[in-house]
Amino acid sequence: MKRKLIQTAVFFLLAANIFAGGGKNKDLVLATGDKAGTYYSYATFLAPILSEKTQIKIKVVSTHGSLENIQLISAGKANLAIVQNDMADHAWKEAHFFEGKKNTDFAAVAALYTEACHIVANPSSGIRTIADLKGKNVSLGDRGSGTEINARQILEAHGIKVTDIHSHNMGFSASVEALKDRKIDAFFCVAGAPTPSIIKLCDSEDVVFLEIDDEHLAQLMQYDPYYSRHVIPAGTYNGQSADVRTLGLKATLIASWKLSDDIVYQITKNLFESREEIAEAHTAGTELSIAFAEDHRGVTIPFHPGAGRYYKEINQFPVQPLPLSRSE
Repeated sequence: MKRKLIQTAVFFLLAANIFAGGGKNKDLVLATGDKAGTYYSYATFLAPILSEKTQIKIKVVSTHGSLENIQLISAGKANLAIVQNDMADHAWKEAHFFEGKKNTDFAAVAALYTEACHIVANPSSGIRTIADLKGKNVSLGDRGSGTEINARQILEAHGIKVTDIHSHNMGFSASVEALKDRKIDAFFCVAGAPTPSIIKLCDSEDVVFLEIDDEHLAQLMQYDPYYSRHVIPAGTYNGQSADVRTLGLKATLIASWKLSDDIVYQITKNLFESREEIAEAHTAGTELSIAFAEDHRGVTIPFHPGAGRYYKEINQFPVQPLPLSRSE
């Protein structure tokens, strides 16, 4: 009996170390997004590279995206996550879905790549512009996701209330299948381009990509300073013959406050020192750079001290990392 109690105690100590990032067992959980989205596909290439370089096993898990990822870190069920930079800021500032639920249990590691707002429609629906979405069946993304916030803001900028459409809350995979089955007429998807779910859709269906013009983008940028002009180049998807003007955000790697400075330092250092490998493994990896992270529409939340240590070491990034303890 005593031996069993000792074994049980050891098991729980090891489990605790996984999430705290301490001890010899340094396995980490990286929360991503829909398996048909860019977060997940990017992470499945990134995690093995970092695991090999740092000797820290990183497990990739699929989620519903930014909001859930932040909640998982807060609950101690994930150590790392990829989130939209605006959602990270909203959590820190208690805005939008985080109203009354301020969350500062995480810090930034690095901006990774640009997420493009895809607004995809079925050609037979007659939709050619965002204004044409009125009265149509439209998926705004998973409930509480960054995509849903962005979709609502885009509609509002175009004078469209959510009550003006038949709104649905579906993830990327579900939205693609619903469009193919003619259950919806259009959907929003904020993800790095090309994103797997839309690649698959365009390989079997004709679609229309809706654009955001400069006038409406200017309105959106006043409302949300994280938006920037982004173009999905012609040929990114099968049948896409012209550039698509839309808006972009930044996919950001974040870490739990509880993760040790040494581990986050190792992850940050090896992330940037593996740029060439990451770029070869995934298209979005070509954007990874210190300059990308420095852009004024980049990361607005504090950086983890471990990441700050690396940036200071290379003397290229004016980071103000988090204080050494919450009490300071």
